[in-house]
Amino acid sequence: MDFMEFFFDLTKKRCKVISIVGLAKNSGKTTILNYIIKNLDYNTKLGISSIGRDGEPYDIITNLPKPLIFIKKNTIIATAEDTIEASEVQVRTIKTSPYNTPLGYIKIVEAINDGFIELAGPSINNQLFAINGEFKKLGCDLILIDGAFDRKSYATPLISDCVILSTGASVSEKMEVVIDKTIHTVNILTLPREESIKIRQFAKDIFKKAKVGFINNSYKAIYLNISTLLGYEKQILDGINEDIDYLVVRGALTDKLLKMLIKEHRYKKKITIIIEDATKLFVERKVFSNFLQTGNEIKVMKAINLIAIAINPTSPYGYRFESSKFMEKLKLKTKIPVFDIGIQ
Repeated sequence: MDFMEFFFDLTKKRCKVISIVGLAKNSGKTTILNYIIKNLDYNTKLGISSIGRDGEPYDIITNLPKPLIFIKKNTIIATAEDTIEASEVQVRTIKTSPYNTPLGYIKIVEAINDGFIELAGPSINNQLFAINGEFKKLGCDLILIDGAFDRKSYATPLISDCVILSTGASVSEKMEVVIDKTIHTVNILTLPREESIKIRQFAKDIFKKAKVGFINNSYKAIYLNISTLLGYEKQILDGINEDIDYLVVRGALTDKLLKMLIKEHRYKKKITIIIEDATKLFVERKVFSNFLQTGNEIKVMKAINLIAIAINPTSPYGYRFESSKFMEKLKLKTKIPVFDIGIQ
């Protein structure tokens, strides 16, 4: 299926706010964004922003200019004042937000001609959430969020209905390394949702009252009186006994706690960790895999809807992968649709 055919089918059903997240710099994220915009009908009311500014206008390694975002007439844009002044896009100001950045206040504007612009949106989740609300009030049919390198937090389901992950040769010159990193990211972003209504209610209560809590097999919530996970991993482990079925963690879940659970879990029964969403999980591939292989699980309260993987087989560092081979190997390891936008 053609990418845009696939894209339009999804947006008609359930995807109105889409984040495009890059696995690494130069992975083709902006190429995907521009491809989508250029193939949209002018009748589509589009809102577009980004998660801050993705570095400098020139890549510090390749010294190549970073690609700008193509904007069509009547597009609603949320970006910092300085980027508007430096743009070839003429705009009509709709609203100046209270969100200040190093490049000035975030303005919501409407493009009155086609052209290119550098986006520099808000860099805080709740600010971007509020901007999306403004887009919806203005009647936008579709909202695109330009994600920044390694800022997967903007894939959070609090902001996005759907996510597209871009990956490519810039991640590593070894194709197998790129594939392993991509699949690891896919596995994290697609962590399953906890479906039990009873367990979800207990988890919500723990999130409200504590940083860490447990749910035992008698359906009783136990709250741990700590303000942070860091340095309290042993205390968390000591709270796990043969009656505990769930460990509920608010905030970031990292390698250290999982390694200790793998090494020191004293009871031969599985435990399920519940976190808010997949963007709160920061673990290496081997640790993640080892934890799951012990029979344990990690589930989320809000699942991320990863709809596609877009590949860029060409690296700005002077090498490229064979696109068909790259796609074939990725498709063998994931059920998420894979596209090479460059050969559409």
